Amino acid sequence: MSQVRRRFGSYSFRRGPLCAVAMVGASVIGMLGAAPAVADDAQSKQWYLDAMRVEEIWKTSTGEGIKIALIDSGVNASTPSLKGQVLKGVDATETDGATDDYDGHGTTMAELIVGTGAGGGLKGLAPGARIIPMRVADAAFEKKHKSDSLDNSNAIRAAADGDAKIINFSGGGEFVDAAEKEAVEYAHSKGKLLFAAVGNTGDKANKPGYPANYPEVVGVAASDREGQVAKYSQHGDFVDIAAPANDIPRWCDETFTKYCDGDGGTSAATALASASAALIWSANPDWTANQVLRVMFESAGRGDDWKPGTVSNYLGHGIVRPNAAINRGIGKPGDADVSPLTNEKTTADGASGESSSDDAASSSPKPGAEGTDSDSDSDSDSDKDTDAADASEDTGGDSQLGLILGGAVVVAVLAGGAFAVVRKRRSA
Repeated sequence: MSQVRRRFGSYSFRRGPLCAVAMVGASVIGMLGAAPAVADDAQSKQWYLDAMRVEEIWKTSTGEGIKIALIDSGVNASTPSLKGQVLKGVDATETDGATDDYDGHGTTMAELIVGTGAGGGLKGLAPGARIIPMRVADAAFEKKHKSDSLDNSNAIRAAADGDAKIINFSGGGEFVDAAEKEAVEYAHSKGKLLFAAVGNTGDKANKPGYPANYPEVVGVAASDREGQVAKYSQHGDFVDIAAPANDIPRWCDETFTKYCDGDGGTSAATALASASAALIWSANPDWTANQVLRVMFESAGRGDDWKPGTVSNYLGHGIVRPNAAINRGIGKPGDADVSPLTNEKTTADGASGESSSDDAASSSPKPGAEGTDSDSDSDSDSDKDTDAADASEDTGGDSQLGLILGGAVVVAVLAGGAFAVVRKRRSA
């Protein structure tokens, strides 16, 4: 069967069997730009950690006790920053049974989430959490190996059946994949919290991507240092939240000999969103995925002119601020069994049930559903990254980036008419 591959950064995922419309064409989303300069001091370039006040966060929570399934190119568990941080994973490609990283992308995402910083490596936002690698194939990998065409959906199902509370998918594609869609619904029914990158063609085609566009998945956009949406970050009502992404070092390639400068794209933003969730969940272990996500939404950084009850098509509910949620108590967990994504009642283990609000019942479906192409995520090397730090209604003790965020977000949003008083319910 015809396959579709998607690229978010230097990593492109292969799609599983698709519906007839999806099989019309195949596409690899944009490659990274020209070879970036080597980062001589990776940690000094992780500007967002200070902006987020990580030292203050880590006094309360490091993400301990939370496991995150990382669906990516695999993970090199032997980098100094990841020693002891990676658990036994799954080779969803079903090639050699290994979960080693053949590309470098997955290892970068893992370090951004749980890295210890040892040996000068990247520091993770949630170093107390642990990564479960779920290796899937990209186009280059498949040329060399015969891999399972259902690797993406199988990886999601394996993660759903495992100990991970959070599933991170720093990638995406243009079309609805029936097997993947069912796997996402299954993971959601098991009470998992799923994050996926919305894509890096915001300044180009900007079509909705999958799995970010599935109703049960949190679509993550990218922001820059000035508190603006990154120019490449895709926008639409499939965006649920944002996180820093620009000017973040990454492993250059599969040799793991050096870090390179550049932008992490929505892939890096997704990793930081997952790490933020791990920090909040670790501090509140009795909460459900719904409650963790609701607090993330309510504590997210927003501009001063951002009207209550509105959602941006560029930054969703705002920029992640785990410190605001953990140490300042911003955000209420609310109903454990109602999804903040759809406003629908969920069962005890997370499955969607009947709608719990008139707004949810009357809202429009999310664009780009069944059979629609969606220009997904090329993890780009552009500019801009926003500070998930503290920029919101409570500015006491927040970084200056929080103040910048206010005006910057409004400019971006007004330019595109991106506010919607009632969030559109996503449906596929």
